[in-house]
Amino acid sequence: MILTNISTPLLGLVDTAVLGHLDSEQFLAAVALGGLIFSFIFWGFGFFRMGTTGLTAQAFGKNNTVEINGILIRAIVLALIISALLLLFRQTIGFISFWLLESDTSVENLALQYFEIRIWSTPATLCLYVLMGWFLGRQNVAMPFVVVVMTNLLNIGLDLLFVYHLNMQVKGVALASVIAEYFGLAIALLGTYLYIKKQRFFWRWAYLTSFDKYKAMLLINSHIFVRTWCLIFAFAFFTAQSAKMGAIILAANAVLLNFQTFMAYALDGFAHAAEAVVGRAKGAKNKVLGQQAILTSCLWSFVVALLFSGLYFIFGQQIINLLTGLDNVREIAFIYLPWLIIMPLVSFLCYLFDGVFIGLMLTKEMKNTMLFSLFCVFFPLWYFTQELGNEGLWIAMLGFMMVRSLSMAIVYKYKKITSKKINNCIF
Repeated sequence: MILTNISTPLLGLVDTAVLGHLDSEQFLAAVALGGLIFSFIFWGFGFFRMGTTGLTAQAFGKNNTVEINGILIRAIVLALIISALLLLFRQTIGFISFWLLESDTSVENLALQYFEIRIWSTPATLCLYVLMGWFLGRQNVAMPFVVVVMTNLLNIGLDLLFVYHLNMQVKGVALASVIAEYFGLAIALLGTYLYIKKQRFFWRWAYLTSFDKYKAMLLINSHIFVRTWCLIFAFAFFTAQSAKMGAIILAANAVLLNFQTFMAYALDGFAHAAEAVVGRAKGAKNKVLGQQAILTSCLWSFVVALLFSGLYFIFGQQIINLLTGLDNVREIAFIYLPWLIIMPLVSFLCYLFDGVFIGLMLTKEMKNTMLFSLFCVFFPLWYFTQELGNEGLWIAMLGFMMVRSLSMAIVYKYKKITSKKINNCIF
């Protein structure tokens, strides 16, 4: 799962490096701005991956093949409906997005070019979320690994071709992403076909007409949706405030956020593994398996977080130099690098508990801890440190991650104590 996850931020690093070595910081800033919009759109519907994993894992633990298949069909139907709506209202979404995100006119025009191409990857992206979550819930990590690695290798190759050889710049990065997403979907569908062809009976009309199942899925996913949008909003607010400080600050923070993203995706490997194993243990009512999964994931999450902090401390400046050749952007990024050195150690628990909460289907509790961290910590910290400029932004982000970790740990401990009183299976 770690190898699968880190290939995604590696793609982000390549995007940054490809654009960061062009002759203007505006290209890098434009993709940062355009990418922010798709963080809202795509990450916002990340519940298709997370919710599908949790539900499928619990059905897998119960050895309920019919429910496993039904979850896939219902999630795909919902993903296609939402994709159609997003494409139908794409111009409105674009108008509102760029109205909310203030930036230089030249940067905004480039970001709009990125948006108008990248939006067409929506159906592939959302359906891929479903299929990846379904594979994970069935304890199959090989297929997600193949899909993600092959998709990102193609994306990287197309990046280099379109930007450096065809001089497509921002449009090239967007087009590379669209083509790669549909390529990944084709691989995932092939993997799904190889699984279902072994079953004598796969399709049932009841999958489409089980409205109570749709209702339950939508309720669970609504909690994850709110939680994810809060997380995205924190990073969107961070990026929007960076944009108000100028293209150089925006570009420097975009470079540094690659450090955060790379670390988060690696630690999410443990979270995704915990989702699958904890969900299976919950479905099978196997407390020993659940406890082992959580304790082992926690230990190794901390070890990996420590390694990231050491890596950023020793090689942070060299990594920044690889990502951009613009001296003014480098100088700003060097100043704020220490915040990224600290970040892994204060945030690793929140990534792990995301996986644990999804595996246990504690989605409402996950949503509530996120709301508390955003509105009671992140925004107040930013408000009272505005005079510090970019330093204040990083203080708010660090506090946000720290409180997410602590609040989720407290809620899990409380749920564990209360579950024993009612003989429930919370480990």
